[in-house]
Amino acid sequence: MQFRVSPQTLSEYSAEEWQARVDLAAAHRLAFIQGFSEGIFNHLTFVVPGKSDRYYQIPFGTHWSEVTASCFMEVGIDDGEVKRGEGEVERSCYCIHAPIHKALLQAKAVFHTHMPHASALTRLEDPRIKEIGQTEVGLSGAIAYDDEYAGPALDPAEGARLAKVIGDKTVLFMANHGISTVGATVAEAYDKLYYVERAAQVQIYAMWTGQKLKQLPAPVVEKTRRDYMDDHLYKGPTPAQRHFDALKRMLDRKEPDYAT
Repeated sequence: MQFRVSPQTLSEYSAEEWQARVDLAAAHRLAFIQGFSEGIFNHLTFVVPGKSDRYYQIPFGTHWSEVTASCFMEVGIDDGEVKRGEGEVERSCYCIHAPIHKALLQAKAVFHTHMPHASALTRLEDPRIKEIGQTEVGLSGAIAYDDEYAGPALDPAEGARLAKVIGDKTVLFMANHGISTVGATVAEAYDKLYYVERAAQVQIYAMWTGQKLKQLPAPVVEKTRRDYMDDHLYKGPTPAQRHFDALKRMLDRKEPDYAT
């Protein structure tokens, strides 16, 4: 069944705004399908295109399986007030996401989840992703680690602190808590979310064997990192964008109402 958006709804937004809403709705649906979500909590946000003072957030209480493009509120980055749409602003979302959006140029998208495998690693004394495979190596240079947990984030100062920890990285391991990824696009942030969880899952499976982990030699690590950073391997969309587009095609077949 194909769902169509009314012309009246589309007329309320620019083409760029609507695309951002569609992509962010897809990210919520996909995160639920792939087991990244946790009830009605955790948060995926994106800065409203052309409006650096506000970001998209779902109304508190919305389940990720029911998110649609039209359901997002626009929330003020400086004051946490709803500028457009209706609903309640979940406090920890604002306190984590707004300061990161404001502080980091690469953080148009900020995705925070309690994904089971990656979050399991954050409960360990040493939560680091080990350089024991190419996926892990490809991620390791992008990860920042916050080794302090001070309770739920209910003050924007905590988000400002986390932004400093992230720095120029795109993934944050939050001690005793969960994971955050940032990206210039929804696709970039989601792609990182997906591969962080996969790397964590494989590492935990390897640890379960009780055998010693096989660390890759330093020269191989360096070569693999260089290869991952090579922007000339593919023409056209980035691998992250291709991955996300493929996942959206799956949604188009199964849950097309996300784009309404």
